[in-house]
Amino acid sequence: MYEPNVVGDWHEYDEHAGLRVRVHGLEPAEPPRGRDDAAEGMTYFRLRVTVENRGERSFGIHLEDGQIDVRIGPDGESAFVDWRNTQFIEGFDVYPLRRATAVLYAAGPESSLGQIDVQIQLRVDEEWADRRLWSGGLGLHEGSAGAPAGAGRDSLARQVSNFLRDQAEEGTA
Repeated sequence: MYEPNVVGDWHEYDEHAGLRVRVHGLEPAEPPRGRDDAAEGMTYFRLRVTVENRGERSFGIHLEDGQIDVRIGPDGESAFVDWRNTQFIEGFDVYPLRRATAVLYAAGPESSLGQIDVQIQLRVDEEWADRRLWSGGLGLHEGSAGAPAGAGRDSLARQVSNFLRDQAEEGTA
């Protein structure tokens, strides 16, 4: 079992030397082209997924509809994802020392946005990479000013790790 990432952390892919990805920029935001009527009464938020190439060769990257799953709240309910306003990475060649960023708009009940899980399955050079998970929430800032750097993220990561460890132990018992 792998440890989940915390929103803002980079994840490096072992199978693609030099390629790394992160979910970051999780914040309340209105979409640029207006709200979807299906999200009436919900709070919108935005997140970014950045793919960076620190390797020596280029990679063909795909990050499209169906490769990003957003879950909210303690029960992991699906967030409303505004596909009309989301900007994907579709068939883009990321050359060495370059980045590509997708911007995703989603919405959910404000009471559930303190816990947001984002699962990404990147497609690299027509091959599927392993799925990876990032955990965060609105109100938990990357490097928040009121606490030592990483204090909020460390506690969230510890909570997620402990929960997953407990679940794994229950499954083997």
